[in-house]
Amino acid sequence: MVSRGTVNRSTRGALPNADAPGDAAQSIAPTKRATWEQAEGSPLPLGVTWIEREQSFNFAVHAEHADSVALLLFSAANLVDPVLTFRFDFLRNKSGRIWHCRIPITDIGEARYYAYSVSGETAPQLHSFDPQKVLVDPYAQCIFFPPGFDRELAMREGPNAGRAPLGVLTGHRPTFDWGGDRPPHHESDAIIYEVHVKGFTKNPNSSVDASRAGTYAGLVEKIPYLQALGITAVELMPVFQRDPQQGDYWGYMPLNFFAPHAQYASTRDDDEQHLEFRNMVKALHRAGIGVVLDVVYNHTCEGDHRGPIYSFKGLDAPGYYMLSSDPANPYANYSGTGNTLNFGEGHVRKIVMDSLRYWKREMHVDGFRFDLASVFSRNADGSLNWRDAPIFSEIAADPELGQLRLIAEPWDTGAYQLGRGFPGLTWLQWNGRFRDDVRRFVKGDPGMVPDLMRRIYGSDDFFPDTRADAYHAYQSVNFVTSHDGFTLYDLVSYDRKRNWTNGHNNQDGADENYSWNCGYEGDEGTTAAVMELRRKQIKNFCCLLFLSNGTPMFRAGDEFLNTQFGNNNPYNQDNETGWLDWSQLPANKEVFRFFKSMIAFRKTHPALSRSRFWREDVAWYGVGPTVDLSYDSRSLAFCLHGASQGDDDIYAMINAYWEDLEFHIQEGTAQEWKRVVDTALPSPNDFLESGLPLERTPYLVAPRSIVVLLRERKSDTRTIVRKQEKPSQRESI
Repeated sequence: MVSRGTVNRSTRGALPNADAPGDAAQSIAPTKRATWEQAEGSPLPLGVTWIEREQSFNFAVHAEHADSVALLLFSAANLVDPVLTFRFDFLRNKSGRIWHCRIPITDIGEARYYAYSVSGETAPQLHSFDPQKVLVDPYAQCIFFPPGFDRELAMREGPNAGRAPLGVLTGHRPTFDWGGDRPPHHESDAIIYEVHVKGFTKNPNSSVDASRAGTYAGLVEKIPYLQALGITAVELMPVFQRDPQQGDYWGYMPLNFFAPHAQYASTRDDDEQHLEFRNMVKALHRAGIGVVLDVVYNHTCEGDHRGPIYSFKGLDAPGYYMLSSDPANPYANYSGTGNTLNFGEGHVRKIVMDSLRYWKREMHVDGFRFDLASVFSRNADGSLNWRDAPIFSEIAADPELGQLRLIAEPWDTGAYQLGRGFPGLTWLQWNGRFRDDVRRFVKGDPGMVPDLMRRIYGSDDFFPDTRADAYHAYQSVNFVTSHDGFTLYDLVSYDRKRNWTNGHNNQDGADENYSWNCGYEGDEGTTAAVMELRRKQIKNFCCLLFLSNGTPMFRAGDEFLNTQFGNNNPYNQDNETGWLDWSQLPANKEVFRFFKSMIAFRKTHPALSRSRFWREDVAWYGVGPTVDLSYDSRSLAFCLHGASQGDDDIYAMINAYWEDLEFHIQEGTAQEWKRVVDTALPSPNDFLESGLPLERTPYLVAPRSIVVLLRERKSDTRTIVRKQEKPSQRESI
């Protein structure tokens, strides 16, 4: 990197010269000295900060093991040669591990972008310090990719000026008007909908204008659809800025933790993505829909020693990443993506905390879902800190963050911490056991009835409400499908993954999906009978999801049978495979109606979703008065009494067997019950909002079907049930 000259600062208020002629008292005029921060810069806050009263920018970057650091400022007209290079003097511009300076806007001139050049000693195998590389600030809130941006140059030796991502000087722009914004609050009515911002509306058949398709603005156009479906929170797949040349469609390879992904903005002008993202959040809030971000803090897109040098690696690889003892693989890889951030380091935890606060304060998001959150529990040597991982205490102690909806994916490539094994005691957690057990039961695997009871009840085996633990049922985020794996339709259409187009010889993605194709693999040549069974199985999954205690989540498109054609890992499929196919909505409107109806049913009946477990309010049955817990059993019934919640009673009969089963309703008379759901019946009889009165208490439940009955609340219902219920039934949970 060629410098155009080091910017030197001098103290403006110099001491008078004692040897000067004349009367010193009369000749010396008082002058205003620059403060230490004005002369040297401030180490906090990190990143670039606009100082309005001084009309200057403060720059601060953490680079503990660096020998020298230079700030590079570029104009829009010349992205190769800096208009100004400021070389930090460690005697003036360094505090502890942070390098800092302050530059007036008059000195910055036409500069629009900034970056760093860093030198230091490093082990050659780390592929780390390289003064020829232009490095983007980890705290940059907006990132610009030059027209000649080249990922390959960042992966090999040599300069990459003019072809490297740059931070944008945006701090002196007008602030956003959040007037009237009110974050929604949902409890028993919470319905989480996992959405990919681009994939949600990018398909030309999404009915979104082409100029806004696949953008934050495009998602806003679909808010009426979300409201009609009954969604209360969207969980956005990662929106952190990433490398646009990496082929990372899903977004799980972040370049930076502060900048919104610019490629999701309908207008590509610098910093426009902030305005569009904020407008999206404000519009969703106005519709009563919360915004949860799927955040990736466990690793970055820089990969291992073969990956590019963009930011963290060039600033201080040993200070940011966990290292291994294997010289051939110097970066520890608990994320499965090449590197793992070291949360044993205070500055690594700080960047996460600062990022979370930024998205809360500046972007008004309502919560976060943490990808591979078990990485947060790892010590510097890679071992797991099961109880006292510092970042969990830091988040809990923060008055802003501690009140947000915090959701963990409680595992990484080497740890599984579901439930009380996870250090975030009050966090919600993706319940992978709910997914697997419900899948296995619905496909007809034997021995699953006891596990299904646990999942429906709220998974108290993982989230116990004992005196010592005192977990809540809502901490279990129940899901059958997510971005990671088959869509719901593919789950009932494919026994085997079809990931050939991903470019890994079909070796990527999970092999064990607990899927069943209903007797025919794929779609081509399938019969009407198979399609009817698939739709019924999907309604069964939908029923179990929304009848279970906990917080339900499902992936966008499942409600109208969106398919990925058997691909269970389309992380790099930025095409029709990864985009929602909205033509399936009118083709499968009866499935959409069923989802919509089940969501409304759940919201209407708070007895289902509670802060606490059902305990004595639920009675478990089988086809008769007792649950069949045998290995070959594939049936279950339960009656959930709603009196304690001011609600009606719900009776569910679940048959995963391939033949008819006659269930005998164990409570009340036939006239007291109305049938609301029977997944074996065609629409609209599969869900009757007003219900159909029963004529007899025996009910023939069709093969692979679920029936749900409703009884209006009676004041003495709960007392009667306690007399009928046997202790052995309660103890089974």
